[in-house]
Amino acid sequence: MMTDKDIRRLVIKIGSNVLTRRDGRLDITRLSAIVDQVAELRRRGIDVILISSGAVASGRGRIGGKIDVALDDVSQRQLFSAVGQAWLINRYYELFRDHDLVCGQVLTTKENFATRRHYLNQKHCMEVMLRCGVIPVVNENDTVSVTELMFTDNDELSGLIATMMDADALVILSNIDGLYTGDPADPASRLIPRIMPEDDMSQYITSSKSSAGRGGMATKYRIARKVASEGIAVVIANGKRDNILPRLVDGDPEAGSTTFVASDRRQTGVKKWIAHSESFAKGTLTVNDGAREALLSRDGASLLAVGVTAVEGDFEKDDIVIVADSRGETVAWGRVAFDAQTARDMMGRGGEKPLVHADYLYIDDSRVFQ
Repeated sequence: MMTDKDIRRLVIKIGSNVLTRRDGRLDITRLSAIVDQVAELRRRGIDVILISSGAVASGRGRIGGKIDVALDDVSQRQLFSAVGQAWLINRYYELFRDHDLVCGQVLTTKENFATRRHYLNQKHCMEVMLRCGVIPVVNENDTVSVTELMFTDNDELSGLIATMMDADALVILSNIDGLYTGDPADPASRLIPRIMPEDDMSQYITSSKSSAGRGGMATKYRIARKVASEGIAVVIANGKRDNILPRLVDGDPEAGSTTFVASDRRQTGVKKWIAHSESFAKGTLTVNDGAREALLSRDGASLLAVGVTAVEGDFEKDDIVIVADSRGETVAWGRVAFDAQTARDMMGRGGEKPLVHADYLYIDDSRVFQ
């Protein structure tokens, strides 16, 4: 449940299935309706950052039937994105202009979040845009992001942006109302309206993905849990419902949505970056059961060398590493204070400086409540 008294900065992710018609082309009517809703939020004094899918669909709609050469999937994605990004941002620009608002495009890649410097550069750019009244429209740069360099989907990107920009809430617009206890098409399934940080709803998650996008509810659930654990409320809602964004902000109980309640444990800026850096990890530190228990105690423990039983990877000082237990399950990840060889030399010894200091260590929230 949200109210505009609580929300001053809102990140909104618009999924492919919201903006795409059955024929795979962009739904301009829906895009226009969402812009109208964002304009209403701006009139209320709410900063809005849009994470928008739809570039590939836009490009496919422009030139999809005119290609007379054989292209593989990656080449098609790059081509459609290159054409579609230009077309999509022009539509956003024209629609916002009708409300006397200006938007600007921010294209990013997963690599831009891998280093603290690039991370802060992106943050600064969008902070300047918001201060000047410009609405950032963010998307992955699919012209250069391929295979292992891609985000899982825009759900992952929206979580990174929400934490980076210190948002009060993240709204993920999909083509269903939220998380259900079963198949949303089954009348026996019920919508789960509220999920607390300690709740485990993984039994209701399936691995199926949307027809138009790369993600699914499993990704949305994982990202929402992580972002909520960092003190940012997350709402999954149906972007095809009329006036859904103002209704959510007004706390309309009939809007239909799933809210992941924000933890009261607000993270520092560095920890927010680290929280989403697991996929950039350059190595793994395996710990014994005593170290695992200490890290999960929520007492702000650092990772000491005495509790480390194995060091894998070839990492440098300040790289991101995963901390795993003896069963290979991830416990935490963080910025390591030593290179790999020094960590191996220190392994198992007492009286050493922390391999990962508590200030640069992010605990896997799902383990804390086990």
